[in-house]
Amino acid sequence: MDRVNQANDLDSFSALHTPEGQALLAELRDHDPADELATATRLRRDHPAPLVSAALGQARLRQRAAAKFGADAARMYFTPNGVEQSTRSTVAAHRATRLAALGVRTLADLCSGIGGDAIALARAGIHVLAVDRDPLACAAARANAEALGLADRIEVRCADVTEVDTSAYDAVFVDPARRGGRGGRGGRIFDPEAYSPPLSWAVQAARTAPHAALKIAPGIPHEIVPDEAEAEWISDGGDVKEAVLWFGTTPGARRATLLPAGDFLLGTGLPDPEPGPVGRWLYEPDGAVIRAHLVAEVAQQVDGRLIDPTIAYVTADEHRPTPYATAYEITDTLPFNVKRLRALLRERGVGVAVIKKRGSAVEPEELRKKLKLSGPDTCVIFLTRVAGAPTMLLGREAPRPRRTDAYARSVSSSANTCDRGCGPTYC
Repeated sequence: MDRVNQANDLDSFSALHTPEGQALLAELRDHDPADELATATRLRRDHPAPLVSAALGQARLRQRAAAKFGADAARMYFTPNGVEQSTRSTVAAHRATRLAALGVRTLADLCSGIGGDAIALARAGIHVLAVDRDPLACAAARANAEALGLADRIEVRCADVTEVDTSAYDAVFVDPARRGGRGGRGGRIFDPEAYSPPLSWAVQAARTAPHAALKIAPGIPHEIVPDEAEAEWISDGGDVKEAVLWFGTTPGARRATLLPAGDFLLGTGLPDPEPGPVGRWLYEPDGAVIRAHLVAEVAQQVDGRLIDPTIAYVTADEHRPTPYATAYEITDTLPFNVKRLRALLRERGVGVAVIKKRGSAVEPEELRKKLKLSGPDTCVIFLTRVAGAPTMLLGREAPRPRRTDAYARSVSSSANTCDRGCGPTYC
């Protein structure tokens, strides 16, 4: 049955490349999904129902993919799994830039999917062999290379990646599937050995080339990172997107990269910061910094300390802007008490509150209901622990700094990890 479905999917995908299919896609470019039933009924009067369904499905995928691929999404071709698992274009471009800077000119992209990374690599001047065992994903990758004018730099091969000889390439990039179920549309897989292919195979593949990059889940425990690999955690717009194991760069290095600005922080092997009293300023490190176990490096930058040995909030007495953490000016430090908080916010006329939590069992939305906020002012509320005690911190966000090259770091790091890979002791 899977082969039948696969053949039907390929037939429907091929039909989109006929003049009739292309005309339908052009007509549906800006269609409103809320009107899809009426649109389908209208289009089926003049076009075959299977083609209309395929075009509508592709139009939906393109609209979903716009968040990752920007304007390119309107010209690209997707599968449901491809939209879900493809690398965001900003992250793919960052990785491609690093590979090109290493002198990579040819690369084997294993588990290439619909070709999102291959596109970024080709645009960086690298010739790519894109390999995937899913025929529909390969068809989409070929179509995308052609649609974006990159067919001369991207060769697509439908094959089992474990059977491909990569010895002739400058670099290998592996993006194992990290979702279960048919077509990879099941739940996330957290065990790296349950990836498809397993992480251990990907590491062996990486060792066959002068350079390699393995895309992995950001929650990977630090202790399973190979000694010869650099580990990079990447956030984009404040959201942690992925981790990458680099081979052929700086063994043992730990890096946090913040996109879109491109600031990066490399660890210095500092010990965990000491805890101390809450000062005037609170710093919330970027998620990539926390995952990379580089909170100590941020604390050193701002001359700060932890508010609690197990919480990744840094506090300081002065404001020292850093791109690696968001700074807040703290106005109140109070023991956790809902009635007292509600009275204080009412007294100050706070109608809008951003509620953050770290190390607290209280759910922000449940607390928001109890606070019954009303008024013209705003504030930020932190639900956390200070020296082990449940605490409320109130404050306001400081202006964010502009990116400067002075923040770049180029030294190696080492750090301990908790059993979930969240940070040295910061869960």
